[in-house]
Amino acid sequence: MKAFLILSVLLTGARPYVYQKCELAQLLRRNGLDGYRGYSLENWICLVQYESNYNTRIVGLNRRAGRTLSSDYGIFQINSVRWCEDGQTQHPKRRKGCGKRCNDFINDNIIDDIQCAKRIVTPQGMNAWYSWKKNCQSRNLGNFLDDCKI
Repeated sequence: MKAFLILSVLLTGARPYVYQKCELAQLLRRNGLDGYRGYSLENWICLVQYESNYNTRIVGLNRRAGRTLSSDYGIFQINSVRWCEDGQTQHPKRRKGCGKRCNDFINDNIIDDIQCAKRIVTPQGMNAWYSWKKNCQSRNLGNFLDDCKI
């Protein structure tokens, strides 16, 4: 089970920025996620709600038998195995899919997170995120942003 830790807060001394749903929806729309690869803005907001609860600095640990297998970073919970370099995975010299350090995804500027999410969804669709499959896929999200003025 994924345990969420606000590790970056301890490391940087900074407080996490937690977006409001409508504020984030506007930012994601401005950066081209509404309709990207066929996924509505509601899908992206649902994904973020269940992955990070809109927290920009969250780090999730994926553990099995008391051992950390990988970590997930930032508002989209970008995984260290394939997408970013955290220095902990088996192939630290291999270039990861987003070409960034994982710590780059745990700050309040989420433009690079959005660009990486676009790279992730391109080959895998939103199935790359378990929480999207479990909580958002095949659900009626039509009124998910009704309270937002978008």
